[in-house]
Amino acid sequence: MRVVHLADEDDFEGWRDSARALAQGRVPPSEIVWQVGNAATDLFGDEAVLVPAAPTAFRVPRTFLDLAQTVVLHSDPQRFALLYTLLAGLIATPRRIDDAADPLVQRLEEMAKAVRRDVHKMRAFLRFREVHDDQGERYVAWFEPEHHIVRANARFFVDRFANMRWSILTPARALHWDGETLAEGPGATKADAPGDDPVEDVWKTYYASIFNPARLKTGMMLKEMPRKYWKNMPETALVKELVATARQRETGMVAKARSAIGGNIAAAWQKLREEAAGCTRCHLYKHATQTVFGEGPVDARMMFVGEQPGDQEDIAGRPFVGPAGQIFDRAIGAAGIDRAGVYVTNAVKHFKFEPRGKRRIHAKPDAGEISACRWWYEQERLLVKPEMTVALGATAARQMLGKVVTISGTRGKAIELTEGGLGWVTIHPSFLLRMPDKSRAEEEFAAFVEDLKGAAKALG
Repeated sequence: MRVVHLADEDDFEGWRDSARALAQGRVPPSEIVWQVGNAATDLFGDEAVLVPAAPTAFRVPRTFLDLAQTVVLHSDPQRFALLYTLLAGLIATPRRIDDAADPLVQRLEEMAKAVRRDVHKMRAFLRFREVHDDQGERYVAWFEPEHHIVRANARFFVDRFANMRWSILTPARALHWDGETLAEGPGATKADAPGDDPVEDVWKTYYASIFNPARLKTGMMLKEMPRKYWKNMPETALVKELVATARQRETGMVAKARSAIGGNIAAAWQKLREEAAGCTRCHLYKHATQTVFGEGPVDARMMFVGEQPGDQEDIAGRPFVGPAGQIFDRAIGAAGIDRAGVYVTNAVKHFKFEPRGKRRIHAKPDAGEISACRWWYEQERLLVKPEMTVALGATAARQMLGKVVTISGTRGKAIELTEGGLGWVTIHPSFLLRMPDKSRAEEEFAAFVEDLKGAAKALG
């Protein structure tokens, strides 16, 4: 058993040199113990790492070296052994690293991704606080990395804050920059870092002033800025209040903007409707009677999106006036929603059908037809700016979310939309028309009503 002693947790050079010698000697991974610093030596590890007298030459892809340099920074104690195992495998199969399905490659790639994420978090969420010593101003920050990234990140902070005197304290080690030289010190505790400082009041005021409630995506914010980093960031003390008042502030912004432009939104909507009447973005216009545009208040808080016009809608030029529309009216009424107060439209604006004698039978729009109509849907949303968009059926959900989804997987839950507001998915009322079992249809209708009540409740 051979024992490799590495100088530190991030000792890539030490690992690389030892791994090269071991691989040249064809030493199998199972016969190597990797140890860092003063860690206890393995009881059975008594053979030194020696370069063989007649080493076997080999080459590995550059991508492996790049991967290894990143993975070495991970906190997993098995990282050195895993990397050597892959290295040994690459000698026999040089292209193994390109196999994305290989479990070992996958594991190492995930480790590299975690390290890169930690590097980003340190750069994004580290906050300096001002202190004074006998040389004047100095800035001190506290950070708790998940991996061994502090040394690897040092150059970034030296370049970014070259003209400041600063210290970065972490549990494992500290970095100190005096404007010319970077020095390393022992680890610290959070108590060694200062609390707030006068600069933070200015920063908090600025942060609150640039906070845009209309662009708030709480789920995305928590994904990108986990709560564990909040305690070290002065602006996060404001987040709870800003999030709590976001809807009120957004409503105020919208009201102010609409008041300023008067009736321009209604005029813009009318012009858009007129333009849509001559739409030739896909072939459906050739056979449909007319474009069926959305209708309803242009300041509606709730928008309903169906699939496409049916036979009666195509003739009348209005959405949801046929049999499915009658079920829709009955359902929203039962849910306590006034149709006169909502905006109703379709994902596709022309009727797609197959002729059956004198009848025109509904045909499902395809991906190209949905995509062609997306421009009109987006323009409607930009004008109406609904706080809640309810997609009725899979086609409408695809238009709303920009991707194929299942009703069962998305039904009945609020979805934050990238363009603002919430989305909600439920069935299309025509689904109820196709159910031969009357009792089953009544059950599904009741579930549909509950979905609509849920959307109204989420809207508040």
